[in-house]
Amino acid sequence: MIHLKKTDSNNSDFIELVRQLDSELAIRDGDYHAFYNQFNSINMIKYAILAYVDDVPVGCGAIKAFDTITMEVKRMYVSPNYRGQGIAGKILFELERWTIELGFEKCILETGINQPEALALYHKNGFKRTTNYGQYANVMSSFCFEKVLKA
Repeated sequence: MIHLKKTDSNNSDFIELVRQLDSELAIRDGDYHAFYNQFNSINMIKYAILAYVDDVPVGCGAIKAFDTITMEVKRMYVSPNYRGQGIAGKILFELERWTIELGFEKCILETGINQPEALALYHKNGFKRTTNYGQYANVMSSFCFEKVLKA
């Protein structure tokens, strides 16, 4: 059974899953990894979700304020042995719900060209491609998405 837990970036399970994520992204992103990695610090993340299967931490995701109405989805990851079971969708749904609870109106996110599973996840969950924002504005290997949330 999948159990979701709200936490923050000080949680040791979250830290370990992000370490695994970063290891995978270093391979997937190749030469682009150093560029992307500079924007992926987990210091000061107040809102993180952990997914557990039988008390084993298997997935994570986080949100952080981007502006007064927008949360940015960060650090989405599911361990390879647990992919294809809907865990990422459950994490994303919970992050959206938390965004609404905190009084924000939409979520944005960035993912890379070398992450087809992430692209499929966001499309499937109603995120729409948008103009690349912020540090990703002129990065051709980045895809940015947004979703306006309903309370």
